[in-house]
Amino acid sequence: MIYNKETAFRTAELLLQIKAIKLDVDHPFTWASGIISPIYCDNRVTLSYPRVRTYIRQEFVKAIQSEYGDVDLIAGVATGGIAQGVLVAQDLDLPFAYVRASKKGHGLENQIEGRVEAGQSVVVLEDLISTGGSSLSAVDALRQAGCNVKGMVAIFTYNLQKATNAFLEHKCSLLTLSDYDHLIQKAIEIDYIRSEDYKTLLKWRENPSEWGK
Repeated sequence: MIYNKETAFRTAELLLQIKAIKLDVDHPFTWASGIISPIYCDNRVTLSYPRVRTYIRQEFVKAIQSEYGDVDLIAGVATGGIAQGVLVAQDLDLPFAYVRASKKGHGLENQIEGRVEAGQSVVVLEDLISTGGSSLSAVDALRQAGCNVKGMVAIFTYNLQKATNAFLEHKCSLLTLSDYDHLIQKAIEIDYIRSEDYKTLLKWRENPSEWGK
């Protein structure tokens, strides 16, 4: 679910302007999951643009306050959710921790870095939702530590059905600043993509795991 339409279109426009999102139907990208895609999102790029970084932080803060109310802790998903998570936690005057994809194989073998206490209410911050697997792994780790995870916020989601199902199965709410549908609408509006590419982008979203094979 997006925070609101105005934020969804503005975030999409900013991501396209700084080329954090690349659309290329002629030379598709291969994700870490093996999915072949005409779209690739690298939201770490937003950190290099103060104006964009500030806008995202401010919208995250408003979304968290509006949707989740009082919370005790902001937790970022490593690594994409760490930097923005710190900025948001600073704005809200809250503690911050981050969650690795898995426990370290040495030292204290932590999966959660930072001080987390059982009973704390937590909002998890992520930069990007693709299939939802790694993001929800962080939620699981926090719940195992006794935290009350109120939900997750993210900059962008591809709106894949697999992710939707995963968040439902984990009973975790998801609030994003923008998503695939608003991005495509904005890309058409500003002539970022060719009209003939539109159908390809819609076709990919119908069955991402089989597209391009």
